Amino acid sequence: MSAEARVLAVWSPDWPVTAAARAAHVPVHRPAAVFHANRVLACSATARRYGVRRGLRRREAQARCPGLAVLAPDPGRDARLFEPVAAAVEELAPGVEVVRPGLLVLPARGPVGWFGGERAAVERLIDQVALRAATECQIGIADGMFAAELAARRGRGVPAGRSAEFLAPLEVAELDRDPDVDRSTLVDLLRRLGLRSLGAFAALAEADVASRFGADAVAAHRLARGVDPRPPARRVPPEELAAAIELDPPVDRVDAAAFAARGLATRLHEALAGHGLACTRLGVHARTDSGEELLRVWRCAEPLTPGGTVDRVRWQLDSWLGRGGSGTLVALRLTPEDTVQAGALQRGLWGDVGEADERAGRALVRVQALLGPEAVLTAVPAGGRDPGERIRLVPWGEERTAEVAGTSPKDPPASWPGRLPAPSPATVPPEPVPVRLFAAGGAEVHPAAPDLLDGAPHRISGGGGPDREITDWAGPWPMGARWWAPGDPGPAVRVQAVLADGTALLLVHRAGGWAVAGVYD
Repeated sequence: MSAEARVLAVWSPDWPVTAAARAAHVPVHRPAAVFHANRVLACSATARRYGVRRGLRRREAQARCPGLAVLAPDPGRDARLFEPVAAAVEELAPGVEVVRPGLLVLPARGPVGWFGGERAAVERLIDQVALRAATECQIGIADGMFAAELAARRGRGVPAGRSAEFLAPLEVAELDRDPDVDRSTLVDLLRRLGLRSLGAFAALAEADVASRFGADAVAAHRLARGVDPRPPARRVPPEELAAAIELDPPVDRVDAAAFAARGLATRLHEALAGHGLACTRLGVHARTDSGEELLRVWRCAEPLTPGGTVDRVRWQLDSWLGRGGSGTLVALRLTPEDTVQAGALQRGLWGDVGEADERAGRALVRVQALLGPEAVLTAVPAGGRDPGERIRLVPWGEERTAEVAGTSPKDPPASWPGRLPAPSPATVPPEPVPVRLFAAGGAEVHPAAPDLLDGAPHRISGGGGPDREITDWAGPWPMGARWWAPGDPGPAVRVQAVLADGTALLLVHRAGGWAVAGVYD
């Protein structure tokens, strides 16, 4: 293992409790616990001496420790109060990565070489954090971030090349330490299979893990083997990156304002490039001679280029100056609202995004500038039971993330009982197309009960075409949802039908009539 792969992790024990207690001015010696969803999320060492443990209900925890200080979780507060710890470490070892409040990592090569050994570096950093941030911390050194974090929790230094040996006897529950990744189901399954240690899990063949457990289990398997997924990225100390200009004389024409914005955009991107950053959300601020403050934030799917920045500023100024009543511009400011490491976003298969993709993106943004953000929409997977409910339309440039069940990554995903099983229809009309079903004798077919039709479907009529014969069908499957909502049309019945020409349809009976809800290709 190379020296660059050695990672130093600085861990502050029970940081959520420490931060919450400081914010609430709770004395250090008093037992305290942070509760989430009425259960203990974290507790202090003093509370643990009274038998308070993570996962206990609030009433039981207070019964075991009547003087327990009840604290609420607040990730923003935790991150804000953890900044002095990161700054203290950064004074001696510039370039750290904050994994989450309470844990930061950095390559061990720098501080170890500067202080003359791992032990000397650890002792110096512990004293530095205690002096500057008034916080106790534990430090671990190992090959890889995962092993270094677990070593820090135990206050150990793992010799080079022996991370797998260090991890082997630890419980598989260590895989579920990251609050942003829920591996509780995997851990429970491994325990039921008799794989109770990381070493036992690591002994499985990677191909067997992939075929039996899935992609996330493969990543967990690599962690159990001591294979680090990525090295720590250096944290750059924050600096003022915004670019601003005072317009003297004031500007009332778009071309003159765009000319000033070109130099401003160049300065902005030079500052970002100097820190190895790229902008994905751009804030355009303007002030008029009448004192009016104008602000618009542009979100971008790809990192902005200087030309793309100028385009967005020009389009926005065109909108502001063209509407009338805004006066003339006296100040302009560009702010990178969101930045990423340069090159961190996914690129095209053959390298950088092509010119055609960039022209298309700029054209779509131009349409949004003229017609509004809702004029260009893209589809994002969402939760739901019907095919039409499982797609959410978001404006172009907004964050394209699928909806999840809860506010925390630890929340279980929604099961959506009664949802349509795979495969889903390839074509879903914006609104269900009304049709009629007929039996062989000519009688119209309707549900006689939630799970029973009053006849076998033989022919379908409507949908903007001639009548077609039904050669096969399956169902019905009843579905009841949102029965409490005043505007809900009531229970529905689904039927899948195959027509004589090979077309497969998803039919839904709701509010007294049939409709085509989807077409299978």
